[in-house]
Amino acid sequence: MAGTARIILGIDPGLAHTGWGVVEQCGSRLGCVAYGCVATPADAPLAERLLKIHHQVGAVIERFRPSCVGVETVWFGNNVTAAFATGQARGAALVACAEMGLAVGEYSPSQIKLAVVGEGTAEKEQVQYMVRHLLKLERDPAPDHAADALAAAICYTTHETGRFA
Repeated sequence: MAGTARIILGIDPGLAHTGWGVVEQCGSRLGCVAYGCVATPADAPLAERLLKIHHQVGAVIERFRPSCVGVETVWFGNNVTAAFATGQARGAALVACAEMGLAVGEYSPSQIKLAVVGEGTAEKEQVQYMVRHLLKLERDPAPDHAADALAAAICYTTHETGRFA
């Protein structure tokens, strides 16, 4: 992409799976740089799982050098235990971002869906389809945690445009 570009990291936090996606923005054009997922085994001690998330998100930041990050907030729903675990994973990822001095945008799942699909109650398949379309990918990004992370990065571009000239 010609011109001034910025690299945006997106994070979809989860204790079992933390999705990450890296998007390049040049003006209104977006492109996918990379995406993936940090998986932690359920039988590992919590501290080790959080450390793995922290280290691997840090490694993604080191490799792709984003200047900012869009992070999905925790949706509580009815499962407080899952929300608490997700919050801990989110914290581990946010510490890695803070260590590198990234600007952080925090967005609810409905804000991300609205930014990407145009509807805050969109289904996962709709999000994956629009992420593929907006980033001109050959197929839907998988796993869905990585697609959600790319969506969080895209959401950052729609909410934080005043910070990028």
